[in-house]
Amino acid sequence: MIHPASGFRGTRAGVTEGTGSSFESVDHGKALPRIHISYWCAKGHETRPVFIKLPEDQIPPVWDCRRCGAPASRDGQAAAAADAMDDGYKTHLEYVKERRSGQDAEDVLAGALEKLRARGVLPDELLRDT
Repeated sequence: MIHPASGFRGTRAGVTEGTGSSFESVDHGKALPRIHISYWCAKGHETRPVFIKLPEDQIPPVWDCRRCGAPASRDGQAAAAADAMDDGYKTHLEYVKERRSGQDAEDVLAGALEKLRARGVLPDELLRDT
């Protein structure tokens, strides 16, 4: 049971006004300055996240578009160039080709064909010279 004189009753995280706490400092309760930064993706969508006012070199140059998920940049040109280079999607075959060489693929295929022939699924003369 909560005691009626509990200090947590009727408060929530971030509330600073009227708490009367003893840990208040000079800046306690004042909002930090914030800025809106515009980012554009290759499709022309604008995303405007809010940042605490930081030095220019600490603001990220690329941000994900909120509408399509593509990379967005502050000028829109870099995002278009990045989107043209990589569409971000790879097929299963592309991932397999990254892990295995052409010779590995031939060995796997030959082994699979031998197993099928041993089970009697493939006739011996079919695809023998591969």
